[in-house]
Amino acid sequence: MEKLQHYDLSFSGLTLGKHRFEFDIDRKFFDLFDFNQEFANPKIKAEIMLNKHSSFLELSMETSGTVSLICDISEVEFEQPVQNKIELLVKSGEEFDDSDEEVLVLPFGSHSVNVAQLIFESVIISIPMKHIHPKYQNGYHDEYTDLIEKYSPTDDK
Repeated sequence: MEKLQHYDLSFSGLTLGKHRFEFDIDRKFFDLFDFNQEFANPKIKAEIMLNKHSSFLELSMETSGTVSLICDISEVEFEQPVQNKIELLVKSGEEFDDSDEEVLVLPFGSHSVNVAQLIFESVIISIPMKHIHPKYQNGYHDEYTDLIEKYSPTDDK
């Protein structure tokens, strides 16, 4: 996909050994994907270490930063830290195959690997399903938490 070519890591001209790449990820990056965004103001850094061997690549990616979420309890916006690490082997084969989450197969003759989908997935899976403001996770009480406690089911039978 041409709109994602900025995230191509060309490995054909690299020497054997480790090579570091870095990407700043913001709203423009996520706008390249067709999905319903539950977050705003992403400020993410993706650091990629590519270790080139003679017949395969080792790819290690760390994503870290923050996104803005709306609290499920109070509907107040807050910054949620996000962090994730993905390690992947990249090898050559007859055809493209990304069905194994630990091995990516690129067609013989490929000269680059696109990491956009990896970055996207790394960030998305690091966002919690429940968007709870940190103050509610530490025992903070206000009218919302009092109502939740009042109307929550109890363990009494």
